[in-house]
Amino acid sequence: MPQRLHYLFGRQVGIDVVSQTLEQGVRLGGKQVDAAVLFVDVIGSTELAATRRPDEVVAALNDFFAVVVDVTDRTGGFVNKFEGDGALCVFGAPTEQSDHAERALRAARALRKELRGLSENIDAAIGISSGQVVHGNVGAANRYEYTVIGDPVNEASRLTDEAKYRHTRVLASETTLQRAASEAANWGHSGTISLRGRARPTVAFEPGLI
Repeated sequence: MPQRLHYLFGRQVGIDVVSQTLEQGVRLGGKQVDAAVLFVDVIGSTELAATRRPDEVVAALNDFFAVVVDVTDRTGGFVNKFEGDGALCVFGAPTEQSDHAERALRAARALRKELRGLSENIDAAIGISSGQVVHGNVGAANRYEYTVIGDPVNEASRLTDEAKYRHTRVLASETTLQRAASEAANWGHSGTISLRGRARPTVAFEPGLI
């Protein structure tokens, strides 16, 4: 039974989070770490819901999320949460990774390519940022969730909004490219953007041919 619970709970919040909880117990609060954050969000979900039957919408979203989870797992990331028709993926937490930025950028390019192949023809935008975040359990003793908080999370979310208007549908922050190694060669400068809710402009990059 413990192994089955570990498996089932791991499918809800991630195996690494479950393992950490079993080893250390439940602790409210967080730890600061360097990480990369990737947001992916469906474009035109309102139209999808208005023009398809509910069961078709659910099936299309499940296909979309299956790709997101598969690509994130393959590149060593962690799908922290699903938010409506989008997902928040983290690289470098809860397990620290020195190459988190490289992994996130690689995941973004792979995601864009594989999402194009969905039979439901779902389009999605992707934003990537990196830097110092706080990860840990937030809430109350009897109801909490593992989450990641920090400016990179906000920047990645805003880059996703902006990416919806770009041909590539993918935008990454300059700080993420600076932290990447060979993967950075696959990206090109895309201008300086003033993102909503951020005082400083963001220098953005887009991938080359996907």
